[in-house]
Amino acid sequence: MMNNEDLNIEAATTVRGLRLHAKAPSYDAIELPIETHPLRPLRPGEVLVEIHAAAVNPSDAKAATGLMPYAVFPRTPGRDFAGQVVAGPQDLIGKRVFGSSGDLGIRQNGSQASHMIVEADAVVEVPDGIDIKAAAGIGVPFVTAWQGLQRAGLPAAGETVLILGLNGKVGQAAAQIATWRGARVIGVVRRDEAYQGHANAPIEVIAADKTDVPARVRELTDGKGADIVYNTVGDPFYEIGQKSLAVRGRAIFISAIDRFVNFDLLAFYKGQHTYVGIDTISLNSVETGAILKQMAPGFAAGKLKPIPILETAIYSFENAHEAYQAVMASSRDRIVLVPGA
Repeated sequence: MMNNEDLNIEAATTVRGLRLHAKAPSYDAIELPIETHPLRPLRPGEVLVEIHAAAVNPSDAKAATGLMPYAVFPRTPGRDFAGQVVAGPQDLIGKRVFGSSGDLGIRQNGSQASHMIVEADAVVEVPDGIDIKAAAGIGVPFVTAWQGLQRAGLPAAGETVLILGLNGKVGQAAAQIATWRGARVIGVVRRDEAYQGHANAPIEVIAADKTDVPARVRELTDGKGADIVYNTVGDPFYEIGQKSLAVRGRAIFISAIDRFVNFDLLAFYKGQHTYVGIDTISLNSVETGAILKQMAPGFAAGKLKPIPILETAIYSFENAHEAYQAVMASSRDRIVLVPGA
């Protein structure tokens, strides 16, 4: 059993951060006052992280507007984080760590604050050479991409992965993971543009506005189709994804604009397809940490790389409302909040 000396609880006694007191009627109306409140005592098996950067995800804003009825108020928002352990087990104190969660910032106080309490098993050491702000942005996109591919069956060398929404954050993470594992990646974008992220092999890009995507996928795969279709967009690309699947292909879904699509049941069972739905909000901090630890060797080896954080995408707590609006306006940048920026 740890005692207070082991926990180094005197490292911080108060937390300064954003605070949500009630659900907002719209994204524009989200109020994010900066407040200070007492830090509760650490429990055995927990760490206190001094936050150096916290990413802003669309789910942060959605939870603030009541789209997640299980969200509690008041709370500090924020799912993704990176910082330094300042209290907890001695072997972790001083370590640069990062993490994410479906609980943080929604069911309990999150990362958009000066400090945060989380389970020791939830934090992952930041690999050498990775900037702390970039580490804060790894969480949700990479966890979503990995969990989808893992539950569908991680792609093997020689398999083809079709990513719908290639240049989105989850799309980029999925492309990195798939090429790291030796799979071939074909990516679909709405309009003609090159792939914008890191990859471990060349990626064929198809522009949906000028190409028959399923026909092109069949052409590129000698008529077989894609072994995995990772649909990060949802229903707008549902039909082209399903028409691109190989026999026994696996389709992954993470989002929807319109909840309902025309489902071809005959094509589904004749194609022996598997559908996988992913919701990382259902993962707690320790479960999310376990997924990040599986990817850590890839980041350490340079096979996986965080989405770059531009200087223009770094916001202070005082400008948090602006940061949230940028995220909900579908900014292509990875937005992070930095205490004292």
